[in-house]
Amino acid sequence: MIETLIINVLLATMVATVLILARSRNLFAVVVLGGIYSFLMATVLVALDAVDVAMTEAAVGAGVSTVLLLGALHLCKAEEAKPAQRPWLPLAVAAGTGAVLVYGTLGLPAFSDPQSPIRTHVEPRYLNAVLEETGVPNVVTAVLASYRGYDTLGETTVVFTAGAGVIALLRRRKKRDAADADQDRSAR
Repeated sequence: MIETLIINVLLATMVATVLILARSRNLFAVVVLGGIYSFLMATVLVALDAVDVAMTEAAVGAGVSTVLLLGALHLCKAEEAKPAQRPWLPLAVAAGTGAVLVYGTLGLPAFSDPQSPIRTHVEPRYLNAVLEETGVPNVVTAVLASYRGYDTLGETTVVFTAGAGVIALLRRRKKRDAADADQDRSAR
């Protein structure tokens, strides 16, 4: 009961964050609110016992992405330009996509249903056959490294790419600052 209340409060806070984010024109505030949203999402995932996904969300979403966007913002203007017209078509597409996603969840089994397919087919197979199929005694490691190996490789690639982007942005800025300093010295 208390866990459901915590999750609902976190989800309501996420909705409020998105509403504030959508109205903001200050890009620094948008980056910070995006990081807050990602942190809240990671917290929801922890409450749902998906700690591995929560750690990835916290590292990539709240950590690396926020740093990367702050680095990019350092190279840009601080205010977003106002759109020439109201973006009704993108809003309708986003609302339609959201409605289809919500409709798609209506056929799912109830949360924590012991008779759901994942509880009756997937979990027993992983727990009983993991050592024979993968040779790895730890079930979580086997799932992440073997059964979901490509997914884990994709997540690792995203983290690496984000880190390389941050390094490239900071290195580029450093070189430009050094070139500007050299120009100032030669102008004197």
